[in-house]
Amino acid sequence: MSTDGQTRRSRSRKRRGRSFVLAFAGVVAALAVGGFAGAAATTAQGPRVTDVQVDPAAAVAASGARLIVTTSQALRDVAADQVSIEPATPFVVDTSGRSIGVRFALPLWDDTEYTVTIADVEGVGGGPAATITQTFRTDPARFHLLQRGADQDTIFRTDLMGRQAIPVFRHAHIEDFRATSSHLVVSVREDSDRDSAAAGAAGGRAELIVTDLDGEDRRTLPLPGDGTVTNLQSADRGDLIGYTFTDADISEAGGRDSMLFTMSLKDPDAEPQPVEVSGTDDRVLQWRFVPGTDRVLFVGFDSTLWLTGPPEAPATPLGNAVALADVSGSTALVERPDALVALNLTDGSEEPLVAPAEEPGQLRSVVAVPGGGTIRLYAALDESGLPSRSVVASVDADGTTTVLSRWPSTDSVIRMCVSPSGRYAATVVAPDIVDNPYDGYLLPMPERVETHIVEIATGDEIVALTGFDSSWCRVPPQ
Repeated sequence: MSTDGQTRRSRSRKRRGRSFVLAFAGVVAALAVGGFAGAAATTAQGPRVTDVQVDPAAAVAASGARLIVTTSQALRDVAADQVSIEPATPFVVDTSGRSIGVRFALPLWDDTEYTVTIADVEGVGGGPAATITQTFRTDPARFHLLQRGADQDTIFRTDLMGRQAIPVFRHAHIEDFRATSSHLVVSVREDSDRDSAAAGAAGGRAELIVTDLDGEDRRTLPLPGDGTVTNLQSADRGDLIGYTFTDADISEAGGRDSMLFTMSLKDPDAEPQPVEVSGTDDRVLQWRFVPGTDRVLFVGFDSTLWLTGPPEAPATPLGNAVALADVSGSTALVERPDALVALNLTDGSEEPLVAPAEEPGQLRSVVAVPGGGTIRLYAALDESGLPSRSVVASVDADGTTTVLSRWPSTDSVIRMCVSPSGRYAATVVAPDIVDNPYDGYLLPMPERVETHIVEIATGDEIVALTGFDSSWCRVPPQ
């Protein structure tokens, strides 16, 4: 091959190399210009929503649900006064990178459209501000209800009207149950004789059974020993339960009596943990989980009110208490020896329970409404001072009083509960109590019981359902 041919090919390769480099550089430049133009356009438009996350079912069931909005830009911090929610509900807001989180401080109302508006949202790189509006509808209310029957007891999962009631758990002897965010915990008596129970002699062996909310994936929880389980409760978060336990062989020689235990349902290998205060009587009269925490408030046999601290921290005594009526948020309703008070669990301050604008009668019991106010049960008195009927009333934070229902003296009002959102009150009534005998369970109930659900704001009765122990109730019937 000649030298001239090799030279021509070498020159050709060099020209092609220079052309490729120039073309590649042009493409890179075009892409860079396009990228800068795109970034400039994004900045010029302001932050745009790229993703939204919210769980409408969880928002109804418990506090702490979140609406998370992700945008096209990293954002400046959003302040609370930039956010509005309709219908109004308390919230907190935080900003992280391209996302804004709005956490609802209370459960939301069921089957309700909520609109969240976030004004003046700005990117960290500047540019115009944007207003973000998101609308979602919460799920219809659903809850669980217990019916005791002649042959077996059944827990139903139902809608608010009771038209879609589905049996999720059946057993020959159900004492009580509670629902967490993802589980049912059922207190049963194994090998019990229903005829004996009906006659007033409940027997059998205590067990705690846990399932999912549809009654599936059943397993038995370990107990501290052979004995009885009472006062079953669940925390509103964290799949945590608690109960008082008494040994079957307790005697004057010793044994555990009304001792409080808590247990996590998240760990399948978890064991019940005793709640103890060093140097005090371990027996517990009444107790509650503090909402939003794993802390426990309880009254001991010596009438001391205790608040457990964080792990490894000592419990705090909060004075004497005759009874613990309820706990909502960071406020406990406590019956002191001389008054019923609202106790602030954050700083220990207290004030008398708000007096009703109109006193419907003699106060019998009170439960707190999430977000403020109470539902109270009164015994109306006749001219001779004897109870003539029962009155269930709503008392707002300013004392405004609204009667929700009245019951003749022939009916027994057993208890009241409030839905997690504070929208509804459930009143358990035993009609014709003289001819409505109690069963022989450890937690005895009349044979015929009805749960009447009323919307608190309007006083309208929504439905009356056969059964009791709604999963809205935080404690067993007292």
